[in-house]
Amino acid sequence: MSGAPLILITVADHDAALDAAHVALVNARYADGVRRAGGLPLLISHTSSTEQRATAFARMEGLLLSGGADIDPARYNEPVAGAVEIDTARDALEWEALDAADARKIPVFGICRGLQFLNVHRGGSLLQHIEGQVTAAYPETPALVHPLTIEAGTRLATILAPNSAPLAVNSYHHQAVTPERLAPSLRAAAFTDSPRGPLVEGLEEPGERFVLGVQCHPERTESSPAELELVWRAFVNADRKSTRLNSSHT
Repeated sequence: MSGAPLILITVADHDAALDAAHVALVNARYADGVRRAGGLPLLISHTSSTEQRATAFARMEGLLLSGGADIDPARYNEPVAGAVEIDTARDALEWEALDAADARKIPVFGICRGLQFLNVHRGGSLLQHIEGQVTAAYPETPALVHPLTIEAGTRLATILAPNSAPLAVNSYHHQAVTPERLAPSLRAAAFTDSPRGPLVEGLEEPGERFVLGVQCHPERTESSPAELELVWRAFVNADRKSTRLNSSHT
């Protein structure tokens, strides 16, 4: 396949705090990020049928796990202790989608909840509530901003090079990955400080395949550093490369 790679974006079709118009706006921002980088977005929610999912998983050339409600702590064998608005139906969709992406070894990019889901899927866990990371609901309010320190020698550092200084990123989350909760197969790519100690706000899978997550929201361009546009481009370019490699083996 040539041209724009098809990027499957897992999204919410509802939100307890937002009306339908706001949910559509949130989802459109992820699609716009893919388009800006040269990809073709395809959105899917838990209301999709079995046949629709099978078709989407077979055709996707990259998978974007977007932000949203909390992951069921049962997924990492813990009781509820701070998680709110748990979305078990979306958990099931994204587990299936990530399994399909892994089977085909296609690129994966996780944003906010998506970073957390990658960590849980790989055997990690979450700090279910972290104070001071969000003041009000996404997407209405201005985001808090905090510094993000990029780890040298990581894929994320390579993508952002030569921008080695801490980035001022937005914050719309209340859960987090801590170093001790990071999945064994993943490595930390970026950190920020908090009252609870260091938080992993960028993570990735070592190796050639693009599997990367960020805790901030780079689709919110008005509160996100311009440097993070490079991550969108790297993701879509990885999708193009993966498609060419897969085509050469068929």
